[in-house]
Amino acid sequence: MCKFAHNLNTINYHIMDNEIFDLIEKEYSRQKNGIELIASENFVSAQVMRAMGSVLTNKYAEGLPGKRFYGGCHVVDQVENIAIERLKKLYDAEWVNVQPHSGAQANMAVLSVVLNPGDTFMGLDLDHGGHLSHGSPVNSSGKLYNHISYNVNEKTGLIDYDQMEKVALEKKPKLIIGGASAYSRDWDYERMRAICDKIGALMMIDMAHPAGLIAAGLLKNPLKYAHIVTSTTHKTLRGPRGGIILLGKDFENPWGLKTPKGVTKTMSQLLDSAVFPGIQGGPLEHVIAAKAVAFGEALTPEFKAYQTQVKKNAALMAEELINKGYKILSGGTDNHSMLVDLRQNFPDITGKEVQIALEKADITANKNMVPFDSRSAFQTSGIRLGTPAITTRGIKEAEIVRIVDFIDTVIKNINNDDVIAKVKGEVNEMMSKFPLDK
Repeated sequence: MCKFAHNLNTINYHIMDNEIFDLIEKEYSRQKNGIELIASENFVSAQVMRAMGSVLTNKYAEGLPGKRFYGGCHVVDQVENIAIERLKKLYDAEWVNVQPHSGAQANMAVLSVVLNPGDTFMGLDLDHGGHLSHGSPVNSSGKLYNHISYNVNEKTGLIDYDQMEKVALEKKPKLIIGGASAYSRDWDYERMRAICDKIGALMMIDMAHPAGLIAAGLLKNPLKYAHIVTSTTHKTLRGPRGGIILLGKDFENPWGLKTPKGVTKTMSQLLDSAVFPGIQGGPLEHVIAAKAVAFGEALTPEFKAYQTQVKKNAALMAEELINKGYKILSGGTDNHSMLVDLRQNFPDITGKEVQIALEKADITANKNMVPFDSRSAFQTSGIRLGTPAITTRGIKEAEIVRIVDFIDTVIKNINNDDVIAKVKGEVNEMMSKFPLDK
């Protein structure tokens, strides 16, 4: 019997779907036995998991609390209102929407409000650490709108705000997006807002990666500077997979956008409508309940202590890698992640090869392009590492030093299966002391 069978409700099915539950068991073992270093992943708490698997998954609730298109929503209305109020408190927000199914859909909703098809907006180049939903040509953001890029400085690895301003003054984008999927430093929100104000553009920050660190007060809160903020709820925030949209202060839309009936609405009203019925149907109320639980956890002193350790672990990991001769983009990290440029001491090894070798040792990381990379996104010259998931399991500084040794040994012996197998044994032995279920 699969260990997860107890999570099923009391309905007694004639046939247990062992094919699926056996695979869930295998994934559980994979996560439990290995070292998870993917910067965008984390392990949720037991109560977040329980809320995700609750009877709330059965309820359809199109619309907002108190304004639903279905009956029987009085309970889920209370759940969603709690999520809203906790999220407002967490980031000192005036308005939030907790319904987006993902961070990408939150971004899609914002762009659908502030841009018309063909309008120009600016985001960090994908090859320099940006995100698909910030203008990639294979994403709707790059297909529907005219995307222009800003970059990191080739020498420093830091966001090139001078280049951002130069391009913005020349191209006059209606929106500038800050935020990244592979950038290890805090953002200069003040400088970005000054650039936006100079050209009359809106400023949006996608804080998906550092959201938990921001909630804990360890990084600057973008709601103090940006017109609109979006995020995921997993990653450092350690909630379920989902998205959110926030406003530090509601405002009249700057271009006098009107509804089909000619009514001018505030930005919050437009964003609510953009999420539903604009790009989504019914919200996932079981996920919203799990979001509410995660927001409640993030309001505790224990969460700040956890985020402090995430940051310490990342800083030490970057330092140890640098001491072993690896190049870390920007020279270190302010958050939970780092981008390792392999070209400095392993120019003939690709990020893909390192990812595969590390996985053989039960260390999970992801290949990642580095700025000005000569390789494709399928090969890459770098790997991205992050510390949220391992910190959730209780990993601290002593283990970080060992983990860097594991990584270094695997890369230096990338074609030696015997050495990699030995590392795997050491990884499994170490992680057996750090439970996954907390």
